Amino acid sequence: MTATVPQATNTFDELLQQRDDIPPGGFRPTEVFWRDHQQWLEQKGYMLRPRYHPGWVPSWEKQRSKKSPYSFEDAQESLNADLLDAIRMSDNEVVMLKKVSVERHPYEVEIGRSFSSEPLVSHPKNHCASLLDVLQVPDDSDKVILVMPLLANYDSPRFKTIGEAVEFFRQIIEGLQFMHQCNVAHCDGNGRNIMMDPKRIFPKLYHPSSPTRNRDLTGPAKHHTRTKRPPKYYLIDFGLSRKYEHRREPIEEQLIIGGDKSAPEFRDLSKRWDPFKLDIYYLGNMIREDFLQLTRGLEFMQPLVADMVQDDPSKRPDIDVIAERFSEILQSLSWWKLRSRLIYEKDTQYVINHYVTQPIGHFFRTAAHMLAFRSALPRPR
Repeated sequence: MTATVPQATNTFDELLQQRDDIPPGGFRPTEVFWRDHQQWLEQKGYMLRPRYHPGWVPSWEKQRSKKSPYSFEDAQESLNADLLDAIRMSDNEVVMLKKVSVERHPYEVEIGRSFSSEPLVSHPKNHCASLLDVLQVPDDSDKVILVMPLLANYDSPRFKTIGEAVEFFRQIIEGLQFMHQCNVAHCDGNGRNIMMDPKRIFPKLYHPSSPTRNRDLTGPAKHHTRTKRPPKYYLIDFGLSRKYEHRREPIEEQLIIGGDKSAPEFRDLSKRWDPFKLDIYYLGNMIREDFLQLTRGLEFMQPLVADMVQDDPSKRPDIDVIAERFSEILQSLSWWKLRSRLIYEKDTQYVINHYVTQPIGHFFRTAAHMLAFRSALPRPR
């Protein structure tokens, strides 16, 4: 590893500005690759959306519609230059394509394949996103296309109960523990690299470029609660990950800054640090920033999280200790606590919603879950 900091080519705000600057019938520069490789991908068995087909004519122009172009499916583009959804033609399954530079991320394919092959792929504690296929881009020896299942952001729709959040913590701790037991450090385990299988929560899925709407953009994407249809959560993006032969000796590396730039190690990149301890910080900081700072009811996690995000990496517990301590926390929680409503801080400013509407909705949901004998700690089957 080197101590250089990879720089993003475009910030998210810049990409949004590009979207505003280019009419929906045009292509952003980041879309050109997918348009130019559509026919090759089709030959490989993956069909892109009509927008990227040769000779595409926008549907709103063909229909001479007065509606906003953005209300049409073929006006939707991906804001991420390296990601695009597709249909696997052999079974009509929605998949995600990821363009990867082998020079920039030399171990991503190797690590992804190892967790997607036996004996690791069928291990019940494996929460690494599957790698379904790897395609070598024909006109660029440095680029490959990774084919992965369609996954959704782990936090949308919202968590409704304490138990739903606790089950999320359990799965991600279990998944990181499994990676570490396989001598793999993730090295970029921020919240954006944690996803969930959307199929159980979204029975008819959603549009990949507009996750709150259905596939044809005619209405909202209908979804269940996590208690009714428990999802499995996954760790993704192994572009900065590293695999080691063993961990008998402490491992120290020069680190590369990932999505979460707040780690204390990054204050001095001239030093060598333990990447496994960095993973512990990332996990603890994700729980701190995405849950403890935004919600009420999870205060029992604060002592463990405080230890995970200590400035001195050597004082952070190993993942096995974290898993053991979390198990003790879990055993101490009553079923009533697990069924309690997870309160989001920003909702408390709306008095009627916070004190009337949401509690009433929670009461009836909880009654329905209990009558259906659904667990307060909803684990996927």
